[in-house]
Amino acid sequence: MIIAIVFVVILVLIVVWGIGAYNRMIQSKEMIDNSMGQIAAQVESRWDALTNLIQATKNYQSHEADTLINVVKNRQKINPDATVEEVEHDQDLFQKAMRSIDVVVEQYPELKAASVYQTTMDSVNNYENNVRQARMIFNDTVTKYNRIIKTFPNSLVAGMTGFYPEEYFRGSEEKQEMPQW
Repeated sequence: MIIAIVFVVILVLIVVWGIGAYNRMIQSKEMIDNSMGQIAAQVESRWDALTNLIQATKNYQSHEADTLINVVKNRQKINPDATVEEVEHDQDLFQKAMRSIDVVVEQYPELKAASVYQTTMDSVNNYENNVRQARMIFNDTVTKYNRIIKTFPNSLVAGMTGFYPEEYFRGSEEKQEMPQW
């Protein structure tokens, strides 16, 4: 009889621990979703600022501005359910648009001196920094989540309940190939 009671108590403790581990995994996964939502919000603000920058350059080269406006309109919006790949693809589109604007600015140096351009470019840079910070927070959150689901004995619960490691944001190949001074 005592062996049966001890067995039941141990079984109850294991179940309670398993429920606690599962809940920690859910909380951690929710933090990842929240972090991606923050990235999505900052990315949208950054694109809005870029649209304003395009409008500022429109007087100088309307064809290029119209092309960039189409890029902005036709891109797939980032949402809190987005994958790392979707955000990185969006980043590539943004960088291409910025390079196109840089070409216009090089052709028209007076544009760079215009206060509207400077103010709007400052706004774009601020949102770019916000996106960078949001990505760092996302990676920290993913690290915590991945640690939870990969460590024993949590890995047993994670495997049984369908929790899988999440992807990190990585540096772009372009930036990795940049020379270090």
